[in-house]
Amino acid sequence: MPNMSLKKVEMPVQDGEVRRNNFDEVTLGYTKEMAMEEAERCLHCPTKPCISGCPVSVNIPDFIEQVKLGEFEKAYQIIHQTSSLPAVCGRVCPQETQCESKCVRGVKGEAVAIGRLERFVADWHRENVKEEIVKPESNGHKVAVVGAGPAGLTCAGDLAKKGYHVSVFEALHVAGGVLMYGIPEFRLPKAIVQNEIEGLKNMGVDIETNMVIGRSESVDDLFDAGYEAVFIGSGAGLPNFMNMPGENLKGVYSANEFLTRCNLMKAYKEGSDTPIQHPKRAVIVGGGNVAMDAARCAKRLGVKEVTIVYRRSMEELPARKEEVEHAMEEGIVFNLLTNPVRVLGDENGWVKGMECVKMELGEPDESGRRRPVEIKDSNFVLDVDCMIMAIGTSPNPLIRSTTEGLETNRKGCLIANENGATTRDGVFAGGDAVTGAATVILAMGAGKTAAKAIDEYIQNK
Repeated sequence: MPNMSLKKVEMPVQDGEVRRNNFDEVTLGYTKEMAMEEAERCLHCPTKPCISGCPVSVNIPDFIEQVKLGEFEKAYQIIHQTSSLPAVCGRVCPQETQCESKCVRGVKGEAVAIGRLERFVADWHRENVKEEIVKPESNGHKVAVVGAGPAGLTCAGDLAKKGYHVSVFEALHVAGGVLMYGIPEFRLPKAIVQNEIEGLKNMGVDIETNMVIGRSESVDDLFDAGYEAVFIGSGAGLPNFMNMPGENLKGVYSANEFLTRCNLMKAYKEGSDTPIQHPKRAVIVGGGNVAMDAARCAKRLGVKEVTIVYRRSMEELPARKEEVEHAMEEGIVFNLLTNPVRVLGDENGWVKGMECVKMELGEPDESGRRRPVEIKDSNFVLDVDCMIMAIGTSPNPLIRSTTEGLETNRKGCLIANENGATTRDGVFAGGDAVTGAATVILAMGAGKTAAKAIDEYIQNK
């Protein structure tokens, strides 16, 4: 008999007052008992609508059935058939707009906590199973992957399982991409990311760091070295700015730089070699998950007042509801229907304030959200000494500018078909390099699709 509770089993979390002062994971995870109780809420619908909401098609009802029975390793093996990073997805996927949005239990009450159960299963496996990874037999073919983020790692893992010799070339000194430099430790502990990457290495995937394709080597060089196909998963690391007066003052950061210093370079730790500003009053411009991450990092660095400035209202805010709630519990102020127009500096060239205008919502624009319209003569100044821009990123132009035959759209994103094939023979691409900044799981889905297409391309050659 299923558990007919209308609410999910609550996720234990660190108290807001306490976690504001540490970088430890905020959500603590289910116990065995909680996971089994939550798994009882699944109705095992014959049509399995939740699977259609998952970009990598995890067999959700089957893994939940195993959790209900206490067969956690069987549950892990079911997830792992299609997802190479379950401990990551269980933490950072927007399940509420994907698998859980299709869950029949969510029609009346709350959907089954699919993400929390996935995280529980992956964590249980990591803590309890010492697995012997069997290296697949080589099929004699070589593939190069550019970028060790979610798209590249997924593509590499899927090809390695089929016996390909895969080399991943990563520009930074650590593999993981946005999982390492972008998402903070308190949402996604870095040891978990590295554990998933170790699993790929044990399968025979070769990861070379400090390799900037387009500088150290070109895509053409990779083909010359005997790679039969190249997958580009180089992400979207180029930050967007608003081109307003004062943006080049000291104390203005892109969220990318701020988060990279914090997460990848561990600037928050005592004795870290990486400098980071410790402002008194910081403002973050933007309303997505990256803005929430930057604001919550700033709070943990000891910034007294952290404000998020966003030009629409709470209804249009694109960040995950859970992220917004966590930010509010941590004391972050939301200044909505507000837009910056210029940054004010002191005599030494440091930020001392941000001039803003009030906005109101007009008619919907092409995104379907109501367009913000400036209210005349509503200017006011926020007293701040640090400003972090979190208004999106674009793909880095390096690869497209050094590779002949690769076409891009007007936003600089690589053009790829539904299988990930680009306009150049043998070159495939996926993730943020194709879509612009999007989610981890969509990038993984693209890596998975491209791996299948690369296999077909090489086998048919």
